[in-house]
Amino acid sequence: MIEQVRPSELAAWFTAAAGQGLPVVLDVREAVELQTASVTADGFELVAMPMSTVPARLAELDPARPMACLCHHGMRSQRVAAFLAGNGFAHVANIAGGIDAWSRELDPSVPSY
Repeated sequence: MIEQVRPSELAAWFTAAAGQGLPVVLDVREAVELQTASVTADGFELVAMPMSTVPARLAELDPARPMACLCHHGMRSQRVAAFLAGNGFAHVANIAGGIDAWSRELDPSVPSY
């Protein structure tokens, strides 16, 4: 089962994963969505990789690093997190509520769409 982490809990999730490398927020939204709203990396690496490209680009990701997947509301990111877990990624979470919740819980300057 994929761990569900609210945006407001993400810093604590990163802290719990300390020692496993710099955490990654894998944003699986499409380019037009990234232009509309994006997060700022703070204590993590931000990697933009649309969901449809993840299987072909899997080798670009380090399975040893903590990976939290992000999309608009949390559905696509849940599927990507499950895919990663099934491919040997040891520390994976879904950012529940996606960037929409991120805007409401962490950073109101991130536009809602």
